[in-house]
Amino acid sequence: MTGRMFRRPLLSAVALLGLLLASCGGGTTVGALVPLRFISLGDGMSDVGQKGSSAKYSVNDGTVTTWVDQIVSSYGVTDPVTPSSSGGMGFAQGNVRINISPDAAGNTATLTITQQADALLASGPISSRDVILINGGVGDIVAEMSAVLAGAQTEAQMVANLKGLGKAYGKQVRRLVEAGAKHIVVVGAFDLGRSPWAAAIDKVAVLTNASIEFDTAFVVSIVDLGNQVLYVDLANFVNAYALSPTTYGFTNGTNAACTSVDPGPGIGIGVNQVNASLCSATTVVAGADYNTYVFADALHFTPALQRAFGVIAYSRLAARW
Repeated sequence: MTGRMFRRPLLSAVALLGLLLASCGGGTTVGALVPLRFISLGDGMSDVGQKGSSAKYSVNDGTVTTWVDQIVSSYGVTDPVTPSSSGGMGFAQGNVRINISPDAAGNTATLTITQQADALLASGPISSRDVILINGGVGDIVAEMSAVLAGAQTEAQMVANLKGLGKAYGKQVRRLVEAGAKHIVVVGAFDLGRSPWAAAIDKVAVLTNASIEFDTAFVVSIVDLGNQVLYVDLANFVNAYALSPTTYGFTNGTNAACTSVDPGPGIGIGVNQVNASLCSATTVVAGADYNTYVFADALHFTPALQRAFGVIAYSRLAARW
């Protein structure tokens, strides 16, 4: 059988564990939580502008371009999360890995998610009213797949490594809980088998299986933290939009909307590839409405998709706490 044929039962296991995380603990009053601060950790999906407000990993068109900003806006907070490079609580950075440096693009200056957690904890105590939004996994899957393509390891070794990295990701979430965090929204990797990159390198089934294995190991490692942790399933969400975009008012679930080619290592999939952090409304496919595309580049999402996921995450968060 192919990786695609295995996807439904395996992902169902992840979804079931996610339901356990979503249903444990919490109060009974919808929207009772009044957040003190919003804090973001993770990769390009949660990067609120470490390299500048017009360098987020989406189409930088001046709208809400990350799920983090959408959640903040949904709470009626007018001040966005400020990147840590400007003294704020947005620690997420593009291309990060869980606990390995350099990042997926070979940059040793990028803080791993573990180091982002270090920086957060060093900044002072976590309040019981803080909301921490964290995602991870894509950078590790990209780096591990790149090692396979380079002949440095086998696909089996990649999967074994990703299982360990999923557990390492869970360890950082647990660490934040032990430090006093009461409201953590966690997101794993989306199914990279759906990404434009997977089709370009002809590794759709391999990347689907790798994504599932990472997410499963991650969710299993935190399933007992349901009182403080809410898991929102990005993989199922993206799959729905990518497989049937017209159902959700989109038109394209397979191609990148941006045309902003990066001559450098960019998003970790090679030189001279499209990099959404360089993308604006003027560097998109001619004649296309990028707001109807799922993907901005081969790994990152358009503002419309980010906002849609942010709305879902906010609804789960507000209903939970």
